[in-house]
Amino acid sequence: MLWVPTLYMAEGLPYVAVNTLSVIMYKNLGMSNTDIAFYTGWLYLPWVIKPFWSPFIDILKTKRWWTVTTQFIIGAAFAAIAFVLPLDFYMALSLAAFWLTGFASATHDIAADGYYMLALDTSDQSLYVGIRSAFYRVATIIGQGGVVMAAGWMETAFGDIARAWSVTFLILSALFVAMAFYHSKILPLAAEDMPSGHRENGAKGGTGSILRDFAGTFSSFFHKKGVWAAIAFLLLYRLPEAQLIKMINPFLLDPASEGGLGLSTAQVGFTYGTVGIIGLTLGGILGGVLVSRYGLKRCIWPMALALTLPCGVFCWLGMAQPDPSSQLNLFLINFCIFVEQFGYGIGFTSFMLYMMYFAEGPNKTSHYAICTAFMALGMMLPGMAAGALQESMGYTGFFWWIMGCCIVTIAVTAAIKVDASFGLKKK
Repeated sequence: MLWVPTLYMAEGLPYVAVNTLSVIMYKNLGMSNTDIAFYTGWLYLPWVIKPFWSPFIDILKTKRWWTVTTQFIIGAAFAAIAFVLPLDFYMALSLAAFWLTGFASATHDIAADGYYMLALDTSDQSLYVGIRSAFYRVATIIGQGGVVMAAGWMETAFGDIARAWSVTFLILSALFVAMAFYHSKILPLAAEDMPSGHRENGAKGGTGSILRDFAGTFSSFFHKKGVWAAIAFLLLYRLPEAQLIKMINPFLLDPASEGGLGLSTAQVGFTYGTVGIIGLTLGGILGGVLVSRYGLKRCIWPMALALTLPCGVFCWLGMAQPDPSSQLNLFLINFCIFVEQFGYGIGFTSFMLYMMYFAEGPNKTSHYAICTAFMALGMMLPGMAAGALQESMGYTGFFWWIMGCCIVTIAVTAAIKVDASFGLKKK
């Protein structure tokens, strides 16, 4: 309990900073939706290619060393963002710093998850898995909710958007440096946590052996039965959400004259970063309960509908444009965000479980990592185009386009096959 909660908060915060805070910050600094979606879409790349450099985390140094070092790097990258924001050419420099944060965060994910498995025995891994998930979600609420609200309050207090976000990232930087120092002292030295080349007899050996094994594992993934239908599912199941997620915050922030709802930054932090995340979490919990009771095969169609149909709330919001100055309208906006995120949480459960199902076999850890790479690519590419689509269609037209993309989700769901017993809780 001294390190699992803080370790997984450290895993969640930089992901939120790179993929959510950057969108809100650039929107408030005046960047167009097209540029926001395109440039921040590239920031997904480290999580797409993460499986390709994961063997080197195993070869070089210990997982503990990588975990602490990447936390220091993330802290430095946050400080770099803070220092460049007041500059005239902040955009290129801040994107470079976000890029560094993304690569450090993805590397931290690999190292922290590996360290968790090495530092705890299997019984403790099972005991703390719920705690690690809970604190990762807490980090999401802090990042998308608390940090955004704090930035919004500082925007109002300072009257200077760049200064407000600069202070925000300085605080995040100080937090991560403190967390890195804390983990450098508190993380236990695990006997099994050593570079793979130094492990005792029975281990796989050095660099050449690991790379050969990786190549063989990668090749075996593409020889699995139904692989192309699975890849299509991983890439396209979340096609509506991949585009929508990039435009939700700009839509909430843009004034009514530009088709948005005109919420303040602090209101967005509460609406999307707190109410939305609570809905997402509850939906995920309900999805897990349903699958354990009825199995993934019976649940996958209702879950696909839960993922797609609630996107329609944005069609209504885009057409009605409820004025957030009214408490009733603000409640309706929060309710709509909750419904959409709750449905997404349910639908995303089937997606995660299908990745586990398809990865089953002798190389399930590596195959699951490859699945997550396709998952990230499926979010990255559509998200990059979302801004240009929205600016050409307007918000209402874009939201109807999203509803049309739901047909793709249904089509790829029909293409996959799942064993009837998978996910059912054993009696």
